[in-house]
Amino acid sequence: MKRSPLFSIFLIVLIDILGFTIILPLLPFYAEQLGATPLVVGWLLSSYGICQFVAGPVLGQISDRIGRKPVLLLSQGGTLIGFLILAFSTSLLPVFISRVIDGLTAGNISVAQAYISDVTEPEKRAKSFGLIGIAFGFGFLVGPALAGLLAHFGHQYPIFAAAGLSAASIVATSVLLPSSKKAAQLAAQSVSSGTTVPKTRHLDWKSSLALLKEPELGSLLWQFFAFICAFGIFFSGFALFAERRYTHHAIAFGTKEVGYVFAYVGLLGMIIQGGLIGRLVKKFGESRLVQAGFVFMAVGFVYLSGTFDLPNLLAAVSVMFFGMSVLRPSLTSLITQKAGRHRQGIALGMTQSFMSISQILMPFISGALIHHRLLTWWAWTGVLASGCGWLLWHFRPDLSPAPASRA
Repeated sequence: MKRSPLFSIFLIVLIDILGFTIILPLLPFYAEQLGATPLVVGWLLSSYGICQFVAGPVLGQISDRIGRKPVLLLSQGGTLIGFLILAFSTSLLPVFISRVIDGLTAGNISVAQAYISDVTEPEKRAKSFGLIGIAFGFGFLVGPALAGLLAHFGHQYPIFAAAGLSAASIVATSVLLPSSKKAAQLAAQSVSSGTTVPKTRHLDWKSSLALLKEPELGSLLWQFFAFICAFGIFFSGFALFAERRYTHHAIAFGTKEVGYVFAYVGLLGMIIQGGLIGRLVKKFGESRLVQAGFVFMAVGFVYLSGTFDLPNLLAAVSVMFFGMSVLRPSLTSLITQKAGRHRQGIALGMTQSFMSISQILMPFISGALIHHRLLTWWAWTGVLASGCGWLLWHFRPDLSPAPASRA
């Protein structure tokens, strides 16, 4: 009964991520072609994060009130408009406008995660969230490679492909995705069972920030922030880092080479989150996988800081992305269990806001460091973020299941 909606949300997220991953290796080089320096590229990427930071919790709370599907359609519509503006940009100003529009409506992944939580039991969520990991993995396998292939014909072609995929995701959501339970229905169930559910308002920042003060849930959210900072430093800066650090046949890395590295990362994600995460959770538990994930990430960044050739680069990202691939679904599952179903939209909206803060800070940091050719320090920023995450795990409170998770 629950497999059909999970397949539908997997397909929809996959199409979204394919569009995103086509743009990912292209955008820094596209902006450089229009005259941007690494600092300006950093600001360009940060503008998306600023808008997403404002919109993330709002979209999450609205999805709690009216359902996931309408908000998902809104997010996908904004992405499509942003891609179309980007495709026709001839200067940096419309490029910035496209990222602002996309950022203000960015909620695809967090709303999809809330939908998965609506239709799965707590003990199955890590494996179910692994579906998003599979979608990311397949997206990173196919999207960047497609960007590299289409970029031979001009930078507009990959962007039009991304826009086409975004339009396809809107159609798929409209046709394939059943509506999940609304927060109002869940609240009524909780009242009938004697459980008090706090009411939320669309702009109730106080309720959102209050989650950070809860000992267990707050610790998990801060761990997610550390993770997403490490994740963000890599993806916001790797293209420009690679352009200055590596060569292939005596030519500096470009869209094609960066795309192939991202495709390799995607293959790793598919293998780990597709076939291994369920077994790893059963054997080690989610909390231990979070700990191990931070350790592998830190080691991978240390290794990356000293690489100058392709074999060592691939070895470094292998270590790093093993950690990321086991950490993200495990940590997301723990967050939803602690939040309970009636607050999942808010909690996952907070993770979206943390992603936005990372997408504000990390591109700026990456751009500044790479602009001044401090490439080793760029990699060590990832080490620092991963180390902070491990310390937060080490001094965590007890993570025994909360009663609200069984609501």
